[in-house]
Amino acid sequence: MTTQHATPTWITPSVPTAGAMPDDLRMDAVELLVHDLDGMIGYYHDAVGLDVLNHAGASATLGRGSEHILTLRQERDLPAGNPRGAGLYHTAILFENQAQLAGSLLSMFRKVPQTYTGSADHLVSEAFYFTDPEGNGLELYRDRPRSDWQIGPDGSVAMASLPLHPIDFVETWYDEALSPEGTTATVGHVHLQVGDIPTAREFYVNKLGFDVILDGGTALFVSAGGYHHHLGMNTWQSRGAGPRAASLGLGDVRVTLPSREDVAELAARLKHHEIQADDDGHTLRFKDPWGTVLAASPQD
Repeated sequence: MTTQHATPTWITPSVPTAGAMPDDLRMDAVELLVHDLDGMIGYYHDAVGLDVLNHAGASATLGRGSEHILTLRQERDLPAGNPRGAGLYHTAILFENQAQLAGSLLSMFRKVPQTYTGSADHLVSEAFYFTDPEGNGLELYRDRPRSDWQIGPDGSVAMASLPLHPIDFVETWYDEALSPEGTTATVGHVHLQVGDIPTAREFYVNKLGFDVILDGGTALFVSAGGYHHHLGMNTWQSRGAGPRAASLGLGDVRVTLPSREDVAELAARLKHHEIQADDDGHTLRFKDPWGTVLAASPQD
């Protein structure tokens, strides 16, 4: 098993800009276009441990409790996605505590150990990485309390990729993992592959209003409300990628804003920047520069 290694990096949060995304923004369910719907339901239900909240015809929604995490939509006629193209790097599922995360990991290592790809202690979080049967990246993680984040003298937040052994983690929390309290899990963040970082920054920061947490040249992390990141973009495998072609893989990325007024303000920003958007009165849908579909809706 491989583990990522790196020294800590001090990351200086940006000053929120006028019209920035609201602090209470939350990530919503990620849509995946899949070939083998039953097989993918099996992976995310039987191995990851998500509940099947709805399964009708060619689509299914999985999550935990009332939280929708993934929508799987079968598209048999689409080709496989380009691993070096723009699209999904990984969907990151955030667990409430170590026991719940260890319970999912225990299931993954028992049932689909071949899909494990790595792990890292990011100081703000503990993360474990997988690739699902159709090539979609998956992160399972838990956040450390914000009170435990290392804050520098200038208010910066320390993040890193330090060794984290998955077997040691599972063994530490094994007893609690067998019967974890609660069932909470959400989409914590979504990481995308893009063609270049300056274009991503112009769109996601200057136009949409996210705050920069990290701009590392080949990766950009952005968020709202001081979170370590709601969206990540990188060019590690996709440098120079152009617009996405229709394919399996990422369908859309969804965010929930506190109110309909917040959605309307986002719509106004898009209009100002001449970004085409469709608004059905509830959900605002638009595309990033590589054709990835984004959707914003108010809290119900």
